[in-house]
Amino acid sequence: MPHDLPALLDLPGSAFFDVQSKAPGPEGSLPISEEMLLNSPSGDLFGMTQNAGMGWNPQQLLRDQILLLSTQGGVRGEDGKPIALGYHTGHWEVGLLVKAAAEQLDELKKLPFAGFVSDPCDGRSQGTTAMMDSLAYRNDAAVVLKRLIRSLPTRKGVIGVATCDKGLPAMMMAVSAFRNLPAIIVPGGVTLPPEQGEDAGKVQAIGARYAHGEIDLAYAAEMGCKACGSPGGGCQFLGTAATSQVVSEALGLSMPHSALAPSGQPIWLEGARAAARALVSQQERKITLADILTEDALHNAMVLHAAFGGSTNLLLHIPGIAFEAGLVRPTVEDWNRINRQVPRIVDVLPNGPVGHPTVRVFLAGGVPEVMLHMRELGLLRGNALTATGEPLDAVLDWWAGSERRQQLRERLREADGVDPDDVIMSPEAARAAGLTSTVTFPVGNIAPEGSVIKSTAIDPSVVDEDGVYRKLGPARVFTSERAAIAAVKGRTDPPIREGDIIVLMCRGPLGSGMEETYQITSALRYLPFGKHVAVITDARFSGVSTGACIGHVGPEAMANGPIGRIRDGDLIEIVVDRVNLTGQINFVGTPDQRCTREEGALILAEREPAVALEADPDLPADTRLWALLQQLGGGTWGGCVYDVDAVAKVISAGLSATSDT
Repeated sequence: MPHDLPALLDLPGSAFFDVQSKAPGPEGSLPISEEMLLNSPSGDLFGMTQNAGMGWNPQQLLRDQILLLSTQGGVRGEDGKPIALGYHTGHWEVGLLVKAAAEQLDELKKLPFAGFVSDPCDGRSQGTTAMMDSLAYRNDAAVVLKRLIRSLPTRKGVIGVATCDKGLPAMMMAVSAFRNLPAIIVPGGVTLPPEQGEDAGKVQAIGARYAHGEIDLAYAAEMGCKACGSPGGGCQFLGTAATSQVVSEALGLSMPHSALAPSGQPIWLEGARAAARALVSQQERKITLADILTEDALHNAMVLHAAFGGSTNLLLHIPGIAFEAGLVRPTVEDWNRINRQVPRIVDVLPNGPVGHPTVRVFLAGGVPEVMLHMRELGLLRGNALTATGEPLDAVLDWWAGSERRQQLRERLREADGVDPDDVIMSPEAARAAGLTSTVTFPVGNIAPEGSVIKSTAIDPSVVDEDGVYRKLGPARVFTSERAAIAAVKGRTDPPIREGDIIVLMCRGPLGSGMEETYQITSALRYLPFGKHVAVITDARFSGVSTGACIGHVGPEAMANGPIGRIRDGDLIEIVVDRVNLTGQINFVGTPDQRCTREEGALILAEREPAVALEADPDLPADTRLWALLQQLGGGTWGGCVYDVDAVAKVISAGLSATSDT
């Protein structure tokens, strides 16, 4: 490496000095008229100049303009090799989808534009301060994406291309705000599992397993290298990325059978071309998002979330999408109602019982196959319009008899030796296999505003015969994830032991930006004693988390929630009924003196916190601002949105109070 200015700055040869100072400019002329010169905004006219300057045929500049927005990251060479790495596989190949859609739009005589707002990787962020920006990023990205849509005032439609945990929810939120436009989402698909190796969820536990002697260094190094079987797409499990793809299709925002397609393959690329054709059809038929994003669409998305056993993070994202679309945000009662009605029928990582990778769910029929079963149960609203411009019932009628369905299900049998009906089951088969409904919302004196657990992912061996998970154990209190994972790894005295209940506080929005805590839940899943340890936190969980992990505890500790007054050694009782989807988390005394739930509530109300309740010192100021604004907009149960009317009301009240004094 050079260490002196001449070596850094001198140009290697005279050719570099031959700098061109002018150029002839594009040939031809703009297709403008006297009426345009007299009445069009100068921005529209100068935009045409810019379009010609970038090299588009000037005679085609009056075509309808379609904006393609994506979360593309990294710099990918023509041979597929990285020139500069992206943050994750999920945005590594989406530029290929943008290119395919743009080429199709050109063939259809439209004028494609493209813009990019890249996204971070929640897996890369786990256990680091980067996680403090993760959920706040979703709101920021949605704001920027909306600004980009508005910044092309001549656009006649929008295609959003995204894949992963925050980028895809942000894209759905942004697009949903433009109810007067035709729009469609192209999901970025999934990466393949390795032929031999661990999936991308399990491999994130190599540190904890090595610390406990479960694996050796060579195994950890090899599995860590192999986990991503192909270079593009979201992870192979039904985490937040894959669940968001399912929800996008269930809302009618995406083309039928586009969620969970294998990234980089011909069927994946054809999905982008089909989306471009569908958008043009929407435009011609004057269909806009107001026709697609309805209360019926929202209902269908919640049904599919339950039927798949999706990530609990969608409890944050679906209300956010509804808010942007001008729909009533679902409440805890709505989620409870849906989850009591809808059986889980998909056997997919991380839920099990077998735990198939997401590409098998795609081959087994994906979203439309699950919808066929839900329709038979009378749980779907078939009149909801889809991205195709046709109602859902018509789409499902097509799917039931399609060659695509037949061929791909047969391909699953041939390629993996798996019966598609063992991946997407009938409700009767799912019930016989022990699949339970997805989400339960425990309440109690620790969580008077509620909490959430993916109850379907509790290890069945610790659930009683009546379908109820019951646990009474001592609290192990932590205010940082770093301290908690050290105890799980056995690096503290005392370490986490079988029977303990980890209470991780001050990790909600006001404390840490509501970080994910997957390194804790993944470690517990793959450690022999882990199924006998529970977690209660005001943070949230990765979509691939499993076990007795209760998050979203409200109020959070930093908002004076009773979770902040739990002390080491306190006795905590957890009851989660996986059949009736009810639950309780309660402080019930100390090792010296037991108390009732009601008495426990009074004790917690009178207690002072035993530890300092402070925001993480590394919490960025802009994430603190996000936390304050989203709290005014309804908090986590309201989707962590920016409700400008609610914020303005609080500011106005504060100004009035100030002027009165």
